[in-house]
Amino acid sequence: MTGDIAEKKILMVVAQKNFRDEEFFEPRDVFEDEGVNITVASNSTDEAEGVLGGRVKPDMSIDDVNIADYDAIVIAGGGGSREYLWKNKKLHEIVREGFDMEKVVAAICISPVVLAKAGILEGKRATVFGDPASIKALKKGGANYEDEEVIVVDNIVTGRDPASAVKFGQTVLETLEKY
Repeated sequence: MTGDIAEKKILMVVAQKNFRDEEFFEPRDVFEDEGVNITVASNSTDEAEGVLGGRVKPDMSIDDVNIADYDAIVIAGGGGSREYLWKNKKLHEIVREGFDMEKVVAAICISPVVLAKAGILEGKRATVFGDPASIKALKKGGANYEDEEVIVVDNIVTGRDPASAVKFGQTVLETLEKY
């Protein structure tokens, strides 16, 4: 990694409940190992709880995010994404703004659906967790679904599942060095 990666700021978004622990904590560890500044956002600043019992106290509410303050947005997956993030209009707006500003926009597991719903995957290759509802939602958003571990298209990174979490985090950093 280049020396200036430590000056980067990443906004990590988790569902308030049932985020997938590995898809938050493993990329976060990859980012922290490189000295990247991380801010966590969720539906509120109440403690968020992962499927496996991991807990994180969000620094801010999604409603209070100004994407211009960050170099990347990374959305963790897990079943809670469908309930708390898929339909979050403010999050869609943040994703669109980040994409338009050429920030790195990344999501893993079922959270690439948020990117599809935000309208930034039209005609682009992307991956998502292999359940039928997620694949259908990704395609409905115009994405070309591919069953790969991690896919990068320009400033967009999508990851498939918990087993991809470390590679996803590393790929986000590699992409961040280019933007």
